[in-house]
Amino acid sequence: MHASISASRWGSPTASRRALLIHGLTMSSQSWEGVAQLLAAEGFFVVAPNLLGHAWRRGIDYRISTLAEDLRPYFVMGASYDVIIGHSLGGAVILSLLPILPDTKETTIILLDPALEISKENVDKYENLFLKEIENARTAGDHMAENPAWSRSDSALRALGVSMCDHTVIEGVFKHNSPWSFSGPLKNIPSHVKITVLASDSALGAICHSEHIPCDVARLHAKNFIGIGHWIQYESLDTIMNEIPLRRAKL
Repeated sequence: MHASISASRWGSPTASRRALLIHGLTMSSQSWEGVAQLLAAEGFFVVAPNLLGHAWRRGIDYRISTLAEDLRPYFVMGASYDVIIGHSLGGAVILSLLPILPDTKETTIILLDPALEISKENVDKYENLFLKEIENARTAGDHMAENPAWSRSDSALRALGVSMCDHTVIEGVFKHNSPWSFSGPLKNIPSHVKITVLASDSALGAICHSEHIPCDVARLHAKNFIGIGHWIQYESLDTIMNEIPLRRAKL
């Protein structure tokens, strides 16, 4: 992995396939290590940007549209991606990017328990939870104790992400995106894009629910998982990799 304040990268820049990974609130580009390593092993060049307000990147405007616009440089010179994956907040950011995705190739988008629709009551709840997490930062050991399915590396990266974010970002994200409603683009998916929504178990803290996902939309698929919590990329890598078109050796 090569990391900078703006992004982390895995694999060879000359690889024929490219993947873009967009993290969630209080996370960082490094948090994609597990997924990125698997993609790089499959021949992808993987890029994971740090969103504004994360990994010490400063910002003032934390609207979803602004977070997405900040990523426009990753699409200059006709740059395109075979796979784009977003978790939680990152899922909403990806949907704001749909209009600028090049139509030169089909893009597979995978949204991991995306933050599509959040009621005012739950916005207040989540804001308070994140603020408490910033104020009382947990160690990697704490995360492992609370989440037995997480590896030590993932737990350390979760703690790192929180340590590089502050309360002004949390407050800005929720204040600047009220009301929180970002499922609209799912109703009109471009013909060169295929989207799969992977929703977590409601009993384990899922924020994406079936009623947030439009029905009978072409090129949109949704799956709900029992026994997997909000942090799908830490708990079930196979669930993600199963949705990625991979090249298989000819028999």
